[in-house]
Amino acid sequence: MSRPKEVVISTKVFVGNLNYETTQKDLETLFSEVGEVVDVFLPIDRARGRPRGFAFVEFTEGNAVGDAIEKFDGYQLNDRSIRVNEAEERRRPSGGGGFRDSGPADFSHGPKGGGGKPKGSRRNIRGKKRGF
Repeated sequence: MSRPKEVVISTKVFVGNLNYETTQKDLETLFSEVGEVVDVFLPIDRARGRPRGFAFVEFTEGNAVGDAIEKFDGYQLNDRSIRVNEAEERRRPSGGGGFRDSGPADFSHGPKGGGGKPKGSRRNIRGKKRGF
């Protein structure tokens, strides 16, 4: 016997096209008009130290998501027309680090035929050139 699939009701919305001056408190105040807000996640750009222009707002009830989309998609907040969508679960690439799983690694062939590890990924080399 197979079990019926559970229906997961999302309680998060994605809010895009935010003004960089928008704060977590601004979003919490606005979205609390449609339901109880549990969390506001406003990612910060590490290089610039300012918000990245989008956020995720989580509600206690799933029905608040539809109300938030209906009421605030296209809403003017801090001179910007914000975009509000149901948040999608983040999909991470499979295979670990972008390499295809082709079995155990074989480092026995190298320029001089000896065993050993590769010198490093090109990503690390590029990062060093940029000062990371």
